[in-house]
Formats: sequence, structure tokens, C-alpha cells
Amino acid sequence: MEIIADLQIHSRYARATSNQISIDNLEKYAKIKGVNLLGTGDFQHPKWFEEINKNLTEDSNGILYTKNKFPFLWQTEVSLMYSQDGKRRAVHLLIFSPNTEISNKIIKYLGSKGRLDYDGRPIFGVSCIDIVKDLKEIDDKIEIIPAHCMTPFFGIFGSKSGFNSLADCFKDQVNKIYAIESGMSATPDMLWRFKENINIVSFSDAHSFWPWRLGREATIFDIPKLNYDNIIKAIRTGQGLKSTIETFAEYGKYHWDGHRNCNFSCSSEETKKLNGICPKCKKPLTVGVEYRVEEIAKEPQGYKPKNFIPFKTLLPLSELIAAFHGINQLYSKKVWETYNNLIKNFNSEFNILLDVDAEDLKKVVDEKLADLIIKNREGKLEVKPGYDGVYGELVYKKSEKQKKLI
Repeated sequence: MEIIADLQIHSRYARATSNQISIDNLEKYAKIKGVNLLGTGDFQHPKWFEEINKNLTEDSNGILYTKNKFPFLWQTEVSLMYSQDGKRRAVHLLIFSPNTEISNKIIKYLGSKGRLDYDGRPIFGVSCIDIVKDLKEIDDKIEIIPAHCMTPFFGIFGSKSGFNSLADCFKDQVNKIYAIESGMSATPDMLWRFKENINIVSFSDAHSFWPWRLGREATIFDIPKLNYDNIIKAIRTGQGLKSTIETFAEYGKYHWDGHRNCNFSCSSEETKKLNGICPKCKKPLTVGVEYRVEEIAKEPQGYKPKNFIPFKTLLPLSELIAAFHGINQLYSKKVWETYNNLIKNFNSEFNILLDVDAEDLKKVVDEKLADLIIKNREGKLEVKPGYDGVYGELVYKKSEKQKKLI
């Protein structure tokens, strides 16, 4: 049973999220995208927890279903800010729960550490060591995964407040961490070089339900039956993890080094030549993922572990359509018209991005757009790297004029 899962989303009660996020909208656009399992997001938030229980019904295997039988899994994300080994730390963790009973116990525990009602992704002054120890004492089936592991400010390996290894972070609890989440600015081949002997998953961290956000990164499971235990077994053992869907690493907001306010970015090699100082404002650059990978890596580029799980790099379909039309707005009428026509003919975005034959695409859309979709599938797109909170740009040449999409 193949399942494309996006297990890192947020409710409308988290900061910087769409106020139109609802269970209905998440289900609607997940189906259009081709995602067939979602995380609930933010289940500890009182108002969102109420909506989860109002709109979803839990089965005996820990999966929550809408009235249309679309599945969700109990999931939230927390932000930990604390001091360890003489340094300020900030790490985001994903938390998965096997059922309502355990979710209530997690909520009670988190409530003892701070307020739960002010943000869908709450902040706690608790260490990664303590939260893993405490949650595992509630139930070993609770799964904890470091989110967007390479981002500078809140990734476990981030340049600003992260660690050089999982053991540095989790100490004697490290054997209870089975996977890390790659995030948009990194791909598994970067993380393999750390030799952490850890599985890699990928999810969208979606702050809205639109198809250029939801499922932009996902994990493909191949399991006998959809239930919580099988999903967690795959995450822990790798058996049942078929592949991950990643954006191009350059597309992420923190791939290169730079300063957003100075409109300056550069590669890790250039940063070294600059001694880490911005040539415009003369302050230290925000060091991105590419640079940080080289700091931590134990193996050279191209290294693959024995039992590596493959991955696919894709940009969302809306990005390709907008670039083709030379439009900067993903939600423009022209983009939606082309997008909806493709969905009408081929059922879902992932089917279009991954499987539909090029000749069939050319019967529905312009040949050059069909070619762009195939190049995306083959990982042959050019992307100008993102930096310091700025998304990367797809570089698309249509005839003689170069089009760029932000």
C-alpha cells in the first residue's frame, strides 16, 4: 500500500499561517495534490484540538478520518529554546501520537511546561534531552523527529543555535531518535555525509493548504496497511520507507549564506573568502545550509550509505506554470486556469509531476510547459539559491528572454 504523506503542517492558530486553514480545506487540497495522509498539526492548541475532535473520527489503529474517509495522524511541532553546553539552543521537534488518549497525556505534559493557547507551535524552555525522556515515559509509541534539521535558527544542525551531532543534542536519549526531517534547504544526500545512521523523512511544514505549499515535500510509505504502528515502524526501521519527495535544496530559504536586508547572497566558498562578513553592512553573514553541511560532514560529496533510501527532487506544479507564463504570482488567474486544466485531465498534481507521459501532457498544455514538467521530474532545473529567509528562484529561459520566479 503506497501512501504519500505530509506529516508536518500547521493550523490557523500558528503564527504566520493562513486564517482559512480548516480540516475541510486541508482534505480538499491534499486530494488535488495527490497526498493521501496528513498530520493534524498543532493538536495541543485548545481550539484546534476541539476542531480535530469535531471533524475527525479515530479508528482502532490510531488514524483519524474525515466523513469522506480521508486520513490524518496525530501530529504537532514544538519549539525548544534553552541553554546547553554553554550555548543558546533552539530546536524544533515534530511529535506524533498513537491515539487520542496519549494525545491528551502529551497535552497535559506540555501544559505543565508553558502556555498552549497563544501559538500553534508553542515555545518551551525545555531541553531536547528532557522532552524525549519525559514523552517516552508517557508512551514509547510517541515519535519525536527533529524538524527542518539544517535551518540556521531552529534546526538541530543549524548554524546559529544547533549541534554538530545528534549525540551532542540528545546525550543519553539519542537512541530514542530514529529519524530526522530534511527540510527544504537540504536533501538526503547532504545528510548522508554526516554518518548519523538515521532515517530521513521529508514534510512540507505547510503554513497554508494551497498546493504550492501543502505536500511540497513529502514521504512515500509502502506499508501493508494504513495504521499508526506501520507508519512508525517504517520511520524507525526504514522498512516501508520507499522514498522522499524533496524540493531542490537551492529552493529553500536558507541554502546559501547572505543578508536579506542587504540583498546579498553567496556560496559557502565565497563566504570563506569574505571571512564570513557581509561586504555591504560589514556584519556577520547568516550562514546557510551548504556551508553548515561542509562543517559537519564526515564524508565527501557523493557518499551514499549502504541502505540509503532514494529521493526525488521536485518543484510544485504551480511554480512551473507561473514560470512558463512569466508570472510572479502563484495564485494568479492564468496559473489557476492551467493548473485546474491539468488536474481535470490527470487527477492529481503528483500524478502529473511523477508519472504522466510527456506525449500525454503535450495534448493538454503547451509543448514547452510539458517539457518543463519533464525536466522537473528529471531534476534538470536551474534554481538560484535562497538565503537568509528568501526563497530560491527557478530560472527559466523561454525563447531568448530569461524568466525568473520568486
